[in-house]
Amino acid sequence: MAAIRTARQRAREELTLEIKEEARRQLAAEGAQRLSLRAVARELGMVSSALYRYFPSRDDLLTALIIDAYEAVGECAESAVAAAPRADSRARWRALCNAVRDWARAHPHEYALVYGTPVPGYQAPQDTVEPAARVALVLVAVVRGAPPAERPPGRIPAGELAEQLTGLASQIAPELDAAAIARALIAWTQLFGMVSFELFGHLVGSADPSGPFFEHAVEELADYLGLPPSP
Repeated sequence: MAAIRTARQRAREELTLEIKEEARRQLAAEGAQRLSLRAVARELGMVSSALYRYFPSRDDLLTALIIDAYEAVGECAESAVAAAPRADSRARWRALCNAVRDWARAHPHEYALVYGTPVPGYQAPQDTVEPAARVALVLVAVVRGAPPAERPPGRIPAGELAEQLTGLASQIAPELDAAAIARALIAWTQLFGMVSFELFGHLVGSADPSGPFFEHAVEELADYLGLPPSP
């Protein structure tokens, strides 16, 4: 019986992968708003009722695709930073930025799903929070690895922002002050803002091709974060 259950489990996992691959094809062709369980089932030669046993609703399927995308870009970022010299925080930052950009360029529709326009009517569940944080946590690890003396003092956050940043620091990097966490958040949003501008065509006519601009901005942000020059 154990062998039978294992075979059934493998079959279920394989079909789940097929369902998600077909859904990604639909994302590329139609966009997330028009993703349809019936259309996915039809393309796979399944009846809709069979597909519902895997994903009870369109939102369940969207959530699975979103988690997969966050996990994929997070894994790319983690692997790239791990391969960079541990003592060279600027090289680790470059590796992180290039990994995010390379993944986004290779998977534009999945990038758009998680970092583009929200899907109307879809509310992301708590399950997406941890995968979504992977890249940000890698960035924080890079900042933490830089010599403290190199970190610029920066503007001291106050009021509600100071409370938010202090609470965030206590969860992910207690040794960083609110100003350092603010700089990390700003760099994080700048990184994804640059990638989004490139992918969605907003740099055409200004910094196109955008590679040289991206490289320049990465170094500027490294200075802003207080990362020392590479040896």
